[in-house]
Amino acid sequence: MASAEGIVCVGGGLHPQLLLDAYRHGIFPWPTTDSEPIYWFSPDPRAVIEFDDFYVSRRLRRRLASGRYRGTCNVAFKQVMTECGRGPGRVGGTWITPNMIRAYNWMNQLGHAHSIEVWEGDKLVGGVYGVAVGSIFAAESMFHRVTDGSKMALAYLVAHLRARRFTLLDIQQWTDHTGSLGAKEISRAHYLARVADGVGRKVTFGNVLLGEPGA
Repeated sequence: MASAEGIVCVGGGLHPQLLLDAYRHGIFPWPTTDSEPIYWFSPDPRAVIEFDDFYVSRRLRRRLASGRYRGTCNVAFKQVMTECGRGPGRVGGTWITPNMIRAYNWMNQLGHAHSIEVWEGDKLVGGVYGVAVGSIFAAESMFHRVTDGSKMALAYLVAHLRARRFTLLDIQQWTDHTGSLGAKEISRAHYLARVADGVGRKVTFGNVLLGEPGA
């Protein structure tokens, strides 16, 4: 029933119960401003990253192994989301409104939304956040404040999801940036089948970063 652009619904609010129901059916919100109705999307095709396809360049591998940067998870969720909504260094659109920040911060407090942070000393230089439903992780946005900051965040995320036995990383829409990291497009029908299989799996994201990024 989606439109050609992937819109399945207009309106509603950002309560955690509605958000979780949406993600469990392959749908995500994409507002324009807090004063306009919310658009809910299920695009066809859908962009995903299969863990085995994630590409780590030699430069990124060296950066991860340099000891200059460290990764954490769920340490600075609101800060990551706020940075994702700002100007230079933002990877993605401008849908991160104040209402979205409040709603997803609530989701983080309830254990459904999560962030990966990349630090250079005490400075936050990259990050990514998203929502976990079963073994599916839906990445919403990422940012960087140093070269490869968002790529490092994604590398930490992929390694962590693999270690926690997640089955798929959803990135919603393909871009040249994510394509260079191994993202691909699959049909909506294929994606929804993966979601239906994943939502019932008993995996958790946790609060301690696991895995070996770049390994």
